[in-house]
Amino acid sequence: METVEEKIAAYIADNILFSKKGYPHPHDASFLDNGIVDSMNVLELVMFVEEKFGVQVGDGEIVPDNFDSVRKLADFIRRKEN
Repeated sequence: METVEEKIAAYIADNILFSKKGYPHPHDASFLDNGIVDSMNVLELVMFVEEKFGVQVGDGEIVPDNFDSVRKLADFIRRKEN
């Protein structure tokens, strides 16, 4: 079974980076510092999280502490699911 991190990394690789080789960064690599996602991609990630994991993301939750790496995003999803 795929982990939350693997699902996020696969989504980013396929839909944002358009990479056929998978997600090329460590799961704790900063999206912003490494140019992995931009502000438009963050909105895509919000929609992905809501649809794939069934959690609601409030406007105040779209912050780097929650959306700046695969690991941070996975941790955020796990907190929201519980």
